[in-house]
Amino acid sequence: MKESIYGDHRPAMEDVMNIILGSIDELRANMEEQYLTDPVEHCLGRIKSETSMREKCVRQNLPETTESALNVIHDAIGIRVVCAFISDVYSVRDHLKNMDKVEVVEEKDYIKHVKPNGYRSLHLILRYDNKYFVEIQIRTISMDTWAALEHHIHYKKAASENDKLIIAELKRCADELASTDMSMQTIRDMIRKEL
Repeated sequence: MKESIYGDHRPAMEDVMNIILGSIDELRANMEEQYLTDPVEHCLGRIKSETSMREKCVRQNLPETTESALNVIHDAIGIRVVCAFISDVYSVRDHLKNMDKVEVVEEKDYIKHVKPNGYRSLHLILRYDNKYFVEIQIRTISMDTWAALEHHIHYKKAASENDKLIIAELKRCADELASTDMSMQTIRDMIRKEL
């Protein structure tokens, strides 16, 4: 059996993941107390499997080493946060960026700068305590649903003559869902003004 690609770092990686998930739980409790609503629909954390990390090293022409897994590739620890509203996405982002011992290595806002295929999400690469990288995806329920369906449809099928139509339909659906997200945000903002 091969030695773990993470060496002896896995317990520390799990600790970092749990610290960040715990901090998100604190934000949720604070916002629930302030606004009477939980900003997060669900939140998942994972350590990339040994197999997936080794495959990623191979795809990127990197040696299958702990150095590659922890310092060159930045998604060994992954967290996905799914929110009901767009404003909550940014509240979670701001909270994470202001955590102690967190350095923001990269931020990609695919909500404001949508990918050509319609993909929307906010991605952060954080480095915790100057040691471990954490990839965080924050998105709305609509964005998460679209991304899951797009993955199943686009990546699980063989190429066909309908590819252009499928791509166009996926983009149309993404735009419709984004419009719904904006409408729901507007409605919530109106309700909050009345409180």
